[in-house]
Amino acid sequence: MIERRDPPPIGRVVATEQKPATPHQFHFWTANETSIGIGAIVRVEGVGAGDSERVVYGVVTDGFAYSDLATPLHDVVGAEGDPARAAEHPTVRQEIRLWTAAVLRQMPEEPLQPVPLGAVHVASDADVAQALRMDAYLGGAQPTAIPVGLYTSGGLEAPVYLDADFLLGPEAAHLNISGVSGLATKTSAVEFLLGSIFQHFPPHKGRIAAVCFNVKGPDLCFLDQPGALEDEDRRRYERLAVRAQPFERVRYYAPFKADGVNLNTLRTHPELVGDVEPLVWGLREVLDYAEVLLNRDDIDAKADAFIDFLSDRVVDKEFDDGFGGAHRVVTFADLERLFRSIFDGLELSARGDTWRTHHIATIRKVRNRLSNISTRCKGLVTDDGPSNDLPWGRFEDRAVYVVDVANVDPLGQDLVFARAVSKLREHLERRDLGVDAVVVFVDELNKYAPGDGPETYVKKMLLDIAERGRYLGLVLFGAEQFRSQVHRRVVGNAGSIVFGRMDSDELATPGYQVLSPAIKIKLATLPIGELMVRHPHFTQPIFVRFPRPPVLRGRDGVERFPPAADLPFEDAV
Repeated sequence: MIERRDPPPIGRVVATEQKPATPHQFHFWTANETSIGIGAIVRVEGVGAGDSERVVYGVVTDGFAYSDLATPLHDVVGAEGDPARAAEHPTVRQEIRLWTAAVLRQMPEEPLQPVPLGAVHVASDADVAQALRMDAYLGGAQPTAIPVGLYTSGGLEAPVYLDADFLLGPEAAHLNISGVSGLATKTSAVEFLLGSIFQHFPPHKGRIAAVCFNVKGPDLCFLDQPGALEDEDRRRYERLAVRAQPFERVRYYAPFKADGVNLNTLRTHPELVGDVEPLVWGLREVLDYAEVLLNRDDIDAKADAFIDFLSDRVVDKEFDDGFGGAHRVVTFADLERLFRSIFDGLELSARGDTWRTHHIATIRKVRNRLSNISTRCKGLVTDDGPSNDLPWGRFEDRAVYVVDVANVDPLGQDLVFARAVSKLREHLERRDLGVDAVVVFVDELNKYAPGDGPETYVKKMLLDIAERGRYLGLVLFGAEQFRSQVHRRVVGNAGSIVFGRMDSDELATPGYQVLSPAIKIKLATLPIGELMVRHPHFTQPIFVRFPRPPVLRGRDGVERFPPAADLPFEDAV
């Protein structure tokens, strides 16, 4: 039996020939003064087959107001064309508030029937959990609920949870967040959600870490520093059972600048720079990913074969050049000496223009391209200095690894992303990374995975994560301004979709046709801190509010910890 609630109903389902009730949609009327609005969750109680009691949960998607006027002309004539006289009518025109709601859940779920003509109630906490099917993962021996925000409507404030099995794998995975720059709070939403995941990640799923690529300004440079929170934010954290504290374990990595001594990051204040480790790669780290930096229109199959030869048989091995010279190629400088030896040997021996089946023109081309890598990525790639990398195989539980490439050349950014993601995948496949799952946060997907343009190495890596990462525990959290302009397979494979404030032009694209006009208007005017969330358990999008992240925002961090001036080479050494 359905438990009857004491609060009176706020409306009643109505069905006409023009506006019938269906299994997926219904209409109801309320008093003119009502707390119901777009995005509100309601509960309908009625009678089903065989006089059995039924409960239907729905979310309001549109609203209408009607009066008893047949046409606007009647009102004009009644006021004699004077708007001021309209208020002097001896009687008040009858007005009705009519709402359209999309069905979230029916109980019992079979047989699936049109919504009954029953009373409509404002949803309670328990109703929200039932309507969004959160009851399936909130309880039990191994709950998998991750707080994402608070549903607020009609005076109610209820926590909303995502299912970790569908957010972080293996059932589904990945999260995509869209919204206009500056107003959609995309980075803040990801920071809050990562903190929530770290605190509520189910123990039976093992250990988890995050790798965040900072691609613009100081956005992610102060995740270990506490930020200012208002009382309302703290109250929301308490309601969501999430501790309002910055990340406890954050490790920063940044390449050097071109001078090779000053770190290329905005986190260079004397109090903080000690936590930043240099990200420097040598020949061994770069060669396997050389195609990221090489022009594919310029490098042919012969050049590819020679690069593979160098990688497999030359680098890091004792190698005889065929002219009596022994080499051990470890750095770019060593490789340059090998090339010199080959060219000199061919010239002196008059053997022609072929070395080890490779034509001298191909060798010269590869030499020119590889020697340019350390020049184009100076500071990230070293000719002969020591290398320093992420702690592969030693990732810590609940740790955030921030790779700051905001001020790095775009080609260098591509190299960092491609190599880091490839190494993550390799270690997760071998189960020797140190953690069982990794969240990879990448902003600016419009740049790295556009819907059009050439097939770049980075785009292929993002597609690979989106399509196969969940089986490995490799989860992509991606953000962009225009979802319609990101590769369809990247956004289409995201199990959870989040929208902040959206651009009106973006909402006019075909991908948003399933949303009602009222939902689109709300999306275009969302306040900071409110999001629309889609999740596999939710049959309709839900609006939630999330508290401000408890970490120092990028621009506030730069003001509190201004970057230090570059040191001269002599002082730095």
